Amino acid sequence: MEVAANVATPANRPLSVRVSSTESSTADDPMSPVGRVMEEMGIYIVLVMGLGTPVNLPVFRAGIQTELPRFPRFRSIQVLDGSNNGKPHWVQTTVNLDDHIILPRLDPAVSASDPDKAVEDYVSSLSTLPMDRSRPLWEFHFLDFATSEATSTTVLRLHHSIGDGMSIMTLLMASSRSTADRARLPAMPPLPRRTGAIYQQRTRPPLSSIGDYLAWIWSYFVLVWHTLVDIALLNATLLFLRDPRTMFTRVPDKVKSPRRKRLVHRSLNLDDVKLMKTAMNCTINDVLVGVTSAALSKYYFRKSGDAKTKRIHLRSILPVNIRPLSSRQTYVTKVETGNQVSILICPFHIALHDDPLEYVHKATRSINRKKSSLEVKYAHVASNFFVEYFGAKIGAFFLRRFSTRTSILVSNVVGPAEHITLCGHPITCMAMSIFGQPQALIVHYLNYGSTMKLVLAVDDAQFPDSHELLDDFVKSVKIIKDASGLKTLKTSIRIT
Repeated sequence: MEVAANVATPANRPLSVRVSSTESSTADDPMSPVGRVMEEMGIYIVLVMGLGTPVNLPVFRAGIQTELPRFPRFRSIQVLDGSNNGKPHWVQTTVNLDDHIILPRLDPAVSASDPDKAVEDYVSSLSTLPMDRSRPLWEFHFLDFATSEATSTTVLRLHHSIGDGMSIMTLLMASSRSTADRARLPAMPPLPRRTGAIYQQRTRPPLSSIGDYLAWIWSYFVLVWHTLVDIALLNATLLFLRDPRTMFTRVPDKVKSPRRKRLVHRSLNLDDVKLMKTAMNCTINDVLVGVTSAALSKYYFRKSGDAKTKRIHLRSILPVNIRPLSSRQTYVTKVETGNQVSILICPFHIALHDDPLEYVHKATRSINRKKSSLEVKYAHVASNFFVEYFGAKIGAFFLRRFSTRTSILVSNVVGPAEHITLCGHPITCMAMSIFGQPQALIVHYLNYGSTMKLVLAVDDAQFPDSHELLDDFVKSVKIIKDASGLKTLKTSIRIT
């Protein structure tokens, strides 16, 4: 199907919110509470993939046709009827691939003069367009011209109710092959030290002395105290607590239609991130949150002209995958769709430090503090309860309150450890983000092979200089990496 550059779905498609159907599914497949909230808010996942070859549409189409039977959510529509206690559920339907394969007609002069911007503008146009609820909620868009990173580009847009970033990434890998060896599935990164859920119950260590016993008891006291404080702050955020207004705060308006978002991205060296992680004895997430704080600080002081001694305390939403991390290794035999995420509200700061490593130190302290709390579990259980008993509108109201009363959203999605080939096309790069969230600035990180892709989804009107903000991230990575290398060198000299 061909459409014009500024249209992603034909105008004659009926855009119903929910579809009633007399069909019966082969199995009861209710929508999860998180999925119902995503449906209510109209949030979409967007995955931009650079291809190493020109688009061979018959081959790609055949690949999609082969993989579809494996993933019921990609063959289902959302239905609200009298069954399933009146709650939305998934009903399988017949898929017409012509409805999901889109070939936009772009101005050849524009795509030839600045192909990167042509792709960027097209993806941005998708941020304000709804999807037709009478069909399965996914689309492949093909842009068959070369950019600085790829020979051609495909954009997968799908509704967040189908799954979260982790489930979509594992689904992608289960449908692809290793570029180095087409006979096998792509490799995943090794598991981190934590293999269970972030809030998993602690096992009692061997108690060889009264000191060990008291330390074990004290750890539970700290867990209870931190949990009570975090629950109080969550409730206060719903009622009255909000971040101070800065240039990162979404500018309110009375327009109910989606605001245009622009997706921009930049490639970082994953080895640089690992070097910082090792030098500072922390996690990759700690490094990325620290880099984000450093970059936003650099951007803020350059744009605002405020005194460089000023410090602003803000908060970010961190989506958390609540599955045991070992589950991501099971995609070979089982791909789990759906949304299994909760949130943390994590403090970060805007400041200029003499020591660049201080950004990562502060991030590490904040995240370690959150790990000694049941905030993640409380947020998940509470949101499920309210959606189940009061409906998705209440859940969406709560999520909007959290989103508009904090400053940004930061997410890190784990991708394949090597390059992959999807439907016969090698993937040279990929960038993932979301459209539909209220925040004016969303920061995503996605590792792919030896690259860490930084992706910003920004309010197009509020951040007209989004590429300058990307530059600040790149400079912050270099500054923190250089400081980490110097710290490692000094440590080795001291040991010698």
